[in-house]
Amino acid sequence: MQNKKINIGILAHVDAGKTTLSEAMLYITGTTRRLGRVDTRDAFLDNDEMERSRGITIFSKQAQLTYEDMEITLLDTPGHVDFSAETERTLQVLDYAVLVVSGADGVQGHTETLWRLLKRHEIPTFLFINKMDQDGTNKEKLLEQLQERLGEGCQEFTPGLMEIINEVRPGGAGSMTDTGAASDKDKKAMELLEGLRMYAKSREYPKEFGARVYKIARDENGTRLTYLKVTGGTLKVKDVLTDAAEKVNQIRIYSGAAFEAVPEVQAGTVCAVTGLTQTFPGEGIGAEPDSEIPVLEPVLTYRIILPENVHANVMLGKLKELEEEEPQLHIVWNENLREIQAQLMGEVQTEILQYLIKKRFGVWVEFGAGKIMYRETVSRAVEGVGHFEPLRHYAEVHLLLEPGEAGSGMVFHTKCSEDVLDRNWQRLILTHLEEREHVGVLTGAHITDMNITLTSGKAHLKHTEGGDFRQATYRAVRQGLMSARAQDAAVLLEPCYAYRLEVPTEMIGRAMSDVERMCGTMEPPEQEGEMSILQGIAPVATMQNYQKELQAYTSGRGKMSCSLSGYRPCHNAQEVITARNYQPEMDLENPTGSVFCAHGAGFVVSWDEVEEYMHMDNTLEHVMPKSHGSNIRLTEDELDEIYVQTILPKKKPESKAAKKVSFDKKKPKPVEVIYNPDKKPPLKEYLLVDGYNVIFAWDELKELAEISLDAARLKLQDILCNYQGFRQCHLIVVFDAYKIPGHVEEVEEYHNIQVVFTQEAETADQYIEKAAHEMGRKYHVTVATSDGTEQVIIRSKGCFLLSSRELKEEIARTNREIREAHIDNPQGKEKSSNYLFDHMPEELAEQMEEIRLGRKNMDQVKGNPSRQEKYGADE
Repeated sequence: MQNKKINIGILAHVDAGKTTLSEAMLYITGTTRRLGRVDTRDAFLDNDEMERSRGITIFSKQAQLTYEDMEITLLDTPGHVDFSAETERTLQVLDYAVLVVSGADGVQGHTETLWRLLKRHEIPTFLFINKMDQDGTNKEKLLEQLQERLGEGCQEFTPGLMEIINEVRPGGAGSMTDTGAASDKDKKAMELLEGLRMYAKSREYPKEFGARVYKIARDENGTRLTYLKVTGGTLKVKDVLTDAAEKVNQIRIYSGAAFEAVPEVQAGTVCAVTGLTQTFPGEGIGAEPDSEIPVLEPVLTYRIILPENVHANVMLGKLKELEEEEPQLHIVWNENLREIQAQLMGEVQTEILQYLIKKRFGVWVEFGAGKIMYRETVSRAVEGVGHFEPLRHYAEVHLLLEPGEAGSGMVFHTKCSEDVLDRNWQRLILTHLEEREHVGVLTGAHITDMNITLTSGKAHLKHTEGGDFRQATYRAVRQGLMSARAQDAAVLLEPCYAYRLEVPTEMIGRAMSDVERMCGTMEPPEQEGEMSILQGIAPVATMQNYQKELQAYTSGRGKMSCSLSGYRPCHNAQEVITARNYQPEMDLENPTGSVFCAHGAGFVVSWDEVEEYMHMDNTLEHVMPKSHGSNIRLTEDELDEIYVQTILPKKKPESKAAKKVSFDKKKPKPVEVIYNPDKKPPLKEYLLVDGYNVIFAWDELKELAEISLDAARLKLQDILCNYQGFRQCHLIVVFDAYKIPGHVEEVEEYHNIQVVFTQEAETADQYIEKAAHEMGRKYHVTVATSDGTEQVIIRSKGCFLLSSRELKEEIARTNREIREAHIDNPQGKEKSSNYLFDHMPEELAEQMEEIRLGRKNMDQVKGNPSRQEKYGADE
């Protein structure tokens, strides 16, 4: 007869005795030769240094057990609430679960959380009641509590099992103490094993291969491990598993810290494999679908404080490696604050992360004070419109944003007719809605508990590309949120705890007063002997540090348990919003406005004016009152007319009136009010040049770069110096240095221009985008680049654009003007108001003459080897 094969998970609230039970099961089955203990720091499964020093389980582990005709893979999970996400991921590979409950403490808040998770994942569960030998425990009362709080299905069946054990195995053979008799703990563990043997059944699996990834880790040598359960067929070494055609190099069956390498495993096996670099927790491989995102999410964010000699860009990449292993860690770079942040469940997790960073990377980091992670939603339906129409691009998206049920997360639908927008475009829009976490406009927090429905949209037959709908979709979400804020329909949410307080009855008044002070809710108190029980909901922000206060005023007699209870409207929303001081229209990564096209050039329209420009009707009436004018209506022919127009001369709309465009059916050309220089002083002009893009776009510089990149860079700088001296603009040339480890942003004054070398991990494109956004509203900004994606983004910032070819032509025209003013008419220089050398110091004028004669560049390279070494051809 084939052995029964099952995967069992052990779950419990902290200090319920889970590790003690696991150790007894290992000992009884002969897996270990002695009982390990938490207090002696020799537990078989808690083998990490941090776990043994703190006496808690932090990482899920597995062990292989054999009991009679039953093969068991035992998976031990963390009991502390801070590591709940690790526990939930392990649930994905379980056949059965054992939920350990302390008889002395009864059903705790986290016990109920675990029970809900087990129910959600539909895992059959055995309850194991521990510590019933402690004073004050009452079997009948505890069973009543279990049935009341966990369900009527909680029934006792252990007496019958003890009779079987005593008949078949007198004295509990197989688990003997030094005196030759089985201990009570071992008998109870044997009861559990006997119950599993009698009631648990092996699962049947399909023949088609499938696997579910539940964990990513690294061994002591840094080898990446993908922990998975085979859910169908057979897995063999050298099998190709991922889309990236990665092969399994090794299959490991772990038991504690040790493992056995095997050539293949059958369905139902939990194992670790090497060789895969793209896998992630929750991923389905083969016939297995991806799992849903874990319910438990971090609620606190901490600033990571680095030592002075460690650069943020270098450490960010390393921390992302840890995030891969712990998806709930959420390592993020806050551009506004210029700091690395970690999103965690609580302070205990910060200590573990601190230890892991030191152990893995040899760097000791500190953490700032934990800050609450807020969320945002809407209180009533609003419409969001996004339009993206720079030259030769087109997309418009209309979305309906509605409040969802608490805890529902983000739900996306479409109600758009396929006669209006093709099904493929609709699917693409829904993909763009799902592919990122959209941020709100009150504090910049992620939005949640919201239903977003695609109601309408428009594409252009010739000019629409996939990326156009990404831009339009993102902008539609933000525009809708801004509309909600204007209508007082934007809502700030905060995380809340479901708490349970147990205090001496004479102190219940103090506890109730504290809950009211913490802006919490409470049910009528219940009395149990000398203690009173208080339950309800309270904000994490006010209750997270209450445990110490409770212990102080109850002299250690009070007990408190908390479990996350989702997000609710913030109790002090305006205070939080004011403190965060988030400016949604200044958020470079999440624009609120849209991009439209006129005279062949794109221009940005503010979120509150988008409805006056959009090409389709509102799908939700009375969303935002129109201040004036009517919607633009463009036919396909009219759109084509705009696209074929030249983008020069570039005229930036300087007022609201300039943005309003109307079309005559007989005369399709747009009418635009042009900026009047008499009413306003001319704007300061800036020219931003993408250095390497220009070098490799100009043949003569490209040829020089093949010999010496530094020489090509210097020649470009000298050419730009000459151009700036004649045009008198503020000129900044930007070069990539993002591949240089640890490099910080470097800005140099080179004669009359500025030269920027970007920091590590920042490209010239990113630097120029940031600078264009900051200066575009105040100054006349032109960007010189031939990067197609960059051109689209720059137009969306309201800036002008020169391709590398156009810049070359512009400089050639300037050189002709210089020649006409000086070289070809040297005697008439007094008559020329644009004479270049009149505006320069004598030394600079001499340098310009050297440039003209072409004698300078290679001499400079030879005379400055340090720059060639730092920024030279090896880049």
